[in-house]
Amino acid sequence: MDETLYGTRDKRGYWTPNTRPTRAPIFVWPVQPKAFLRWLLGYLWPWNAIYFATALVSWYLTPSLETMREFSLGWISLIILRNAALTLLFYGSFHTVLYIQRCQQIDFKYNAKWPDTNNSTFLFGSQSAENVFWTMCSGVPVWTAYEVLTWWMFANEYIPYVDFRQRPACFIALTLLVPMWYSLHFYVIHRLIHKGPLYRIIHEVHHRNVNPGPWSGLSMHPFEHIVYFSGVLIFFLVPSNPLHAVFYLSRSALAPASGHSGFDRIVTGDEKCINNDHYYHYLHHKYFEVNYGTDMKIPLDEWFGTSHDGSPEADEAMHKRIKAKKYARG
Repeated sequence: MDETLYGTRDKRGYWTPNTRPTRAPIFVWPVQPKAFLRWLLGYLWPWNAIYFATALVSWYLTPSLETMREFSLGWISLIILRNAALTLLFYGSFHTVLYIQRCQQIDFKYNAKWPDTNNSTFLFGSQSAENVFWTMCSGVPVWTAYEVLTWWMFANEYIPYVDFRQRPACFIALTLLVPMWYSLHFYVIHRLIHKGPLYRIIHEVHHRNVNPGPWSGLSMHPFEHIVYFSGVLIFFLVPSNPLHAVFYLSRSALAPASGHSGFDRIVTGDEKCINNDHYYHYLHHKYFEVNYGTDMKIPLDEWFGTSHDGSPEADEAMHKRIKAKKYARG
């Protein structure tokens, strides 16, 4: 497929999409009803719909609440095996198609180079091997620990419960707000772990992936996994349904696969492709001190002066900001 229809590739091999990240219409004034409806469709389909469908599958593969009133190796083992299987399916599919089979070569790949396979910076000398290790040996257990605790809390009625049949409007509204809450929580904890020693001790593990691949998404220090998944704790305070918590956790665990795929579009046919649209976060891995949010749904980076849309003007603004910061430090 001709990638030049959607963007350009420079002499160094970096591909840039023609469209620039923009804030969601709900944060634009005056109100733009048509733009909002188009944005809402993209907000729901395809990715959030896929993650919600995955949450429904997880719900189906979960024991009854009565079973989970007491901690038991049986039901906890079932959940960790289910989560491990989902992780292998999501991350493995992206990695196999894009990086092992290389079905579309470097078409729409932000960085024309492939991940390092002989680099002592990474565990085992391989970027992908290190990424798989942190994802499966830390990410999945921490995800599961939060989910197990949440199920136990709901089963024992320690946290407020919303039944779809009794309060359908509230249930649907909370479901729609889950991705927004994820974005807000991610921005806050991401800014925090970019500070001084927290970055060097914790977040540097994730940022070794300057040229990320799918498995890079959940490749983090165990402490970062703990704060990353901690957004689910809001459901301990806000009346909700276990499905909302499962949706939040499964989305948090699986969305980084597409978010770090390194490709702007996934080719599905000769003239067909799916817009993966994670250039905003790719720029964070490239430049480090910009785009702390996952995207522009909530334009926090714009409000705090750390947004980068990939343009030369944004480059210039970034360099001025970094230079001013260094000057202020003396």
